Amino acid sequence: MLVGILSDSHGRHLAVRTAMALFDKLGVSHVIHCGDVGSPEVFDEMIGRPLTFVWGNMDFPQDGLLTYALSLGLSIPQEIPVRIDLDDKRFAVFHGHESSFDTALQQLDVDYILHGHTHVACDEKLNGKRVINPGALHRAARKTVATLDTETDQLTFHEIRKA
Repeated sequence: MLVGILSDSHGRHLAVRTAMALFDKLGVSHVIHCGDVGSPEVFDEMIGRPLTFVWGNMDFPQDGLLTYALSLGLSIPQEIPVRIDLDDKRFAVFHGHESSFDTALQQLDVDYILHGHTHVACDEKLNGKRVINPGALHRAARKTVATLDTETDQLTFHEIRKA
């Protein structure tokens, strides 16, 4: 299964549109947004695909994002991390600013921890877990998203140039 991972779009829906076109072309089966969605238009670009997301430190659900996400029928994060199983792999999704994030890096029993927040793409192993930050679509020298093949464990970063 190919999983598309993005974060820190901060309302840049045209960049998200470009990322979704890439994910569609590559055959992504599930999209994960690691927070700082930033606007209803970002949700519009992702709708129609299996989607998991978390709120970031710059998301303000009470300002209408929550109502809009509910109107689209999206699954709203109830606790952090959001835990999902895809292709027999266990994922924990954070934004990265949460107080529980550092502890989770040490203690969670999952295969993958996905996060954003730093606007810096990274891929590292920590305590038997793969920790992935796809980068950011705003305020980053290179605007990137990532794809993860859960069968081969291959992670690829993709630069989003035109948005």
